[in-house]
Amino acid sequence: MGSPLGDFLRAKRDSIQPGSIGLPDRGRRRAPGVRRLDVAERAGISVEYLTRIEQGRDRRPSPAVTKALADALGLDAPERNHLSYLAKITGGECSAHIQPVPPGRTVRSSVLETLRLLEPGIAVVTNRLGDVLAHTSGYASITSGTGLLDADPPNLTRYVFTDPRARTFFIDWADVADEQAFDLWLVPSIENSEWLTAELTPVAGPDFTQRLKRHVVPPRGVLRLRHPAGPELHLHRETLELPADDQQLVVFHPTDDRTAHAVTQLGRERGGRLRSIS
Repeated sequence: MGSPLGDFLRAKRDSIQPGSIGLPDRGRRRAPGVRRLDVAERAGISVEYLTRIEQGRDRRPSPAVTKALADALGLDAPERNHLSYLAKITGGECSAHIQPVPPGRTVRSSVLETLRLLEPGIAVVTNRLGDVLAHTSGYASITSGTGLLDADPPNLTRYVFTDPRARTFFIDWADVADEQAFDLWLVPSIENSEWLTAELTPVAGPDFTQRLKRHVVPPRGVLRLRHPAGPELHLHRETLELPADDQQLVVFHPTDDRTAHAVTQLGRERGGRLRSIS
């Protein structure tokens, strides 16, 4: 049965060390993490009610209960936002008559103009599914030879989970995989992501499905890449949300002089210009 909300609460409870939220260490347990009883007591609800929420038998906890559970589990701000979001979509999950459809791929002209102003820097426009909708020549240069932009249309999520080259290109592949799986929950509606989830589940296997159910809120730290030409690139990321389009503009900045030099060299070797894929 289950539900996204229940999956997240159960996964978070299993991952917490009792001492981190002020609970005594009760010795070795067969199950990892914090006991359901302890979380229920801290939240001021019954164990039976928490069990129903975790198992997906109660899909409409009140905002007060949601907040109490966030407090009981010691969630940080991003995790609280995700919990509230899951409570919202779990309470009104898609109806059977709604057909799964991918989100729009059109990039507004003003966003494309912003990308042009960022040339020859490194920037890309994506949606929550990981579709690469437009990018600068700088983005093409740092991904050249990796296969990321070879698909028609290119999709970062599909690339991360199905292309073996991704595990070499992304030095911290597991962190990037967590990010891509998590972002599927942020698609405008469940219907938008169902088609990609159905496509990836049989080919990506546990690497994908386990991450999707864990609901790990990724830290999105420095992105480390190993370019096929040799250099290792360390990049900061600034993500600008485009809520009217359900898209993001991500701008990358070298973290050090060595990376800046390598990026410049890659750009000179490749050349190119802004590309809109949508």
